[in-house]
Amino acid sequence: MADITRRLGWRHLRGAPTAHIRHHRSGTLVHDGPGLSFWFRPLSAALSEVPVDDRELTMTFHARTSDFQDVSVQATVTYRIADPAVAAARLDFSVDPDTGAWRGTPLEQLGTLLTETAQQHALDVLARTPLAAALVDGVTAVRERVASGLGAEPRLPATGIEVVAVRVMALRPEPEVERALRTPAREQIQQEADRATYERRAVAVERERTIAENELASRIELARREEQLVEQRGTNARREAEEEAAADAVRARAEAARSVRLAEAEAERSVKLAEAEAARSLRLTEAETVRSRQLAEAEAARTALLADAEAARAVRVARAEAEGARELGEARAEAQAAWLRVHTEAGVDGATTLQALTATRLAENLPRIDSVTVSPDVLTGLLARLAPGAAE
Repeated sequence: MADITRRLGWRHLRGAPTAHIRHHRSGTLVHDGPGLSFWFRPLSAALSEVPVDDRELTMTFHARTSDFQDVSVQATVTYRIADPAVAAARLDFSVDPDTGAWRGTPLEQLGTLLTETAQQHALDVLARTPLAAALVDGVTAVRERVASGLGAEPRLPATGIEVVAVRVMALRPEPEVERALRTPAREQIQQEADRATYERRAVAVERERTIAENELASRIELARREEQLVEQRGTNARREAEEEAAADAVRARAEAARSVRLAEAEAERSVKLAEAEAARSLRLTEAETVRSRQLAEAEAARTALLADAEAARAVRVARAEAEGARELGEARAEAQAAWLRVHTEAGVDGATTLQALTATRLAENLPRIDSVTVSPDVLTGLLARLAPGAAE
């Protein structure tokens, strides 16, 4: 459909490359060609748009064969408008100057013309063909007849139509007839399947018999080999016993010889050990004697050294004690002399001084007294004695 635009009372048309546009103004052809674009006045313009591209027309129709069986034919016709001027003159391809849509239905008219023409030629060829032949070669026959009939049809070139190709996709009978036609083939296929099943079962039975015979032969061969195996095992066991007895005898002789060698070696080792022990004992005795003598000599020397050291220490102690006693005596003599001198200087008479000195010596020689218990009677007597002296 052409694209028409409105502008202030004018119209602008823009066509597609596959559309042939014819523009008449006041009866005069102004524009003619595909893919045009121009301005026009709608009140004085007559426009036609003829499609020039290839178009597919699908058709399905029913026909009857020579044996009065209905069949359906499905076909497709490819056509194009080869002469747009003739087609525009024979069919109404005029378009509305405001919308660009066709005023009529030209493509439907072309479809009806092509469908009826093709159906006429298909019916003609199928009416003289039986159903079986039509199902086998009917598609090719119908396609060729329709193509040749459309090519020879004088009305199509007079309308500017060119048929490009004809294709017949299917030619099928009614469902009941189709099922009836399939039955013999199905039965034959079923018979072939049954025959194949029987043959397979026969082959299976034959193979099972062969397998059973092979199993029986295998069992017989296995029993024979088991018998040979038992005999061979007895022979092997007997041979193993003989070889085991011979091996035991050899082992016994070897064990006896080994025991003798071990006994001799043990005796020789015992003799060597006894000799070595005696030599070691002798060496130990001699070493012990030497060590004892050395220890005795060392002990004697140590004792002599200890005695000398003890004597020297006793001498030193005696000298120290004597020196201490002398110094102590001198100190005491000096202390007593000083004590006497102090008492003499204090005016104490000699008798009193001697009594005090005697009491001091007596107190020094008295035993140690840890505690003294004074009874009330003794304390009263002392106080009584001290009272007259205090009064005096």
